[in-house]
Amino acid sequence: MTSNTSPPIVPTAPGLAKRRVGRFYLTSELGKGSNGAVYLGHDPVIDRDVAIKTLTAATGMADRKQREQQFINEARAAGRLSHPNIVTIYDASSEGGTTFIAMEFLQGQDLREQLADGKRFDILETARIVSRVASALAYAHENGVIHRDIKPANIFILPNKQPKVVDFGIARAPNRILSDQAHPEQTLFNNNILGTPNYMSPEQATGQQVTALTDVYSLGAVMYEMLTQQKPFQAPDIDKLLQQIAQKIPKAPSEISANVPVSLSNIVMKAMQKNPAARYASAAEMELALEKFLSRDKRLKRKRLINRDTESRDDGTKSGEKGTLFWLSCCAVAVAIVIVLIKGPWFK
Repeated sequence: MTSNTSPPIVPTAPGLAKRRVGRFYLTSELGKGSNGAVYLGHDPVIDRDVAIKTLTAATGMADRKQREQQFINEARAAGRLSHPNIVTIYDASSEGGTTFIAMEFLQGQDLREQLADGKRFDILETARIVSRVASALAYAHENGVIHRDIKPANIFILPNKQPKVVDFGIARAPNRILSDQAHPEQTLFNNNILGTPNYMSPEQATGQQVTALTDVYSLGAVMYEMLTQQKPFQAPDIDKLLQQIAQKIPKAPSEISANVPVSLSNIVMKAMQKNPAARYASAAEMELALEKFLSRDKRLKRKRLINRDTESRDDGTKSGEKGTLFWLSCCAVAVAIVIVLIKGPWFK
């Protein structure tokens, strides 16, 4: 998880500026959740701001140690990744009774907040953002890391419109199910398989084995929402939602919005196939499909510009030809008049 610029930073509490976790100084609180808090911190060694995520201590000692170990292990796995569209992890440790992760401090807003604020992404913008995320996931998968919880809240959009994928497996926890209806963005854990209900893959919803293709499905669900402004599945309770994810086929985005090209709609529907074998074989393959769509759009635009220039030149040529014919006609008339005058009776 990273910080963002949309919510105001909580003023520094008394004594917080003096608090340290590892080598990092905490300066202000950026956000708080059931699993921990996120702070704006400072790294005195590199002299840079960082985001510090701390893990809330569990009640039971055994549970606490397990959660801390998973928290650190998953953060270290993500820390091996170095990609322009993945948040950078600087450190992960458990010191002085505090388990924390230090990561890149991001300016911007996550995709969930942008969609909630009514942000409408155009077709090309959507394809570009999702293509970058697919590239990040392909890189992570090549390095043995599966995200397991791709959702708008975990896709951070920088001011230059570049996406950053955050929380690579960091939120994974021991076997348990959270069913607090007051939190629609809750994360569901079933047999140690993580996912957020609205963006869960069918295999997650039914407790099956999770593979890299789970991330492909979830990215398709995110893209679905970006194109249509609605989630692919909606239900009043989690059980019905999971049943829909496992069994129901959603309407294609092009059926919901006439502005969505069928070719782009097909990319979404292929990524969201119930059977993992019917999806793109990898996130890299999905990225390639999106890049082909974007390249095709560029070619069409270039062709339209060329046709427009050709038509403009043709119009100019035709105008020139008309002008030449006009002057030739005038000259012919003038010559005819002169001949008539010379041959006329007044010259005899």
